[in-house]
Amino acid sequence: MIKAIAVDMDGTFLDSSSNYDRKRFDGIFQQLQEKEIKFIVASGNQYAQLKSYFAEKEDDIYFVAENGAIIYDAPKLETIDNFPNEFVQKALDYLQSFEPLELILCGLQSAYILKSTDNDFKKFAKHYYHQLEEVEHFDSLPDDTFVKFALNVEVNQTSHIVSQLNQAFQGEMQAVSSGHGSIDMIIPGVNKGNGLNILLDRWNISPHELLAFGDANNDLEMLALTEHSYAMETCSPEVQKTAKHRAPSNDESGVLQIIEAYLN
Repeated sequence: MIKAIAVDMDGTFLDSSSNYDRKRFDGIFQQLQEKEIKFIVASGNQYAQLKSYFAEKEDDIYFVAENGAIIYDAPKLETIDNFPNEFVQKALDYLQSFEPLELILCGLQSAYILKSTDNDFKKFAKHYYHQLEEVEHFDSLPDDTFVKFALNVEVNQTSHIVSQLNQAFQGEMQAVSSGHGSIDMIIPGVNKGNGLNILLDRWNISPHELLAFGDANNDLEMLALTEHSYAMETCSPEVQKTAKHRAPSNDESGVLQIIEAYLN
């Protein structure tokens, strides 16, 4: 019996236009509430951006944001894992050797981007980070708690740069691809799977009572938790190997189709 559902957002729950069938979801969400099935948004994205997709429902949804570093039982902050400031500065010094630098430093209060960053990347960042500040430089850190670095690189360079970063910061940080040239630099051992386990343990729910959906490599630990795991029609090879089942395309409301099948 399914007691909790976890969904990645981009490439999974959301379609190619970053939207979803809201009327269809309204009916599904009502059924989930009636059956006391927990609905969890598990994403590499910022909490402020994630909750904006669920107006008037956010207080009944759980958010595993920033790849598991921040967990909200909205509007209450439940847990946060962060990098030491000394490491943040060390990593920023290293990353600034990348040219061009398309970097977002992700904190609890806001995300931060250089004022000198290309305007196209700024537009991209504003879509995913509703709380975003421009800073002159990263020579000194903003007054915040830092949970993730997000990079945008050439798609064909993603694997190489992930490997390079993991060699440079072995044991201090883990780099993972989140799809389409995006790389997340996260805290080792802190991921969507770890965040979900915290919630499932609190609720006394078995991982195999979890229904989970994903498409990119930052979903691997989440999908490995449960036999009810679904890789989207378009997904990475690693996700396809990890998930037990396939779901229709995100452009065909694949997640909603599968949830409806379980509910019925």
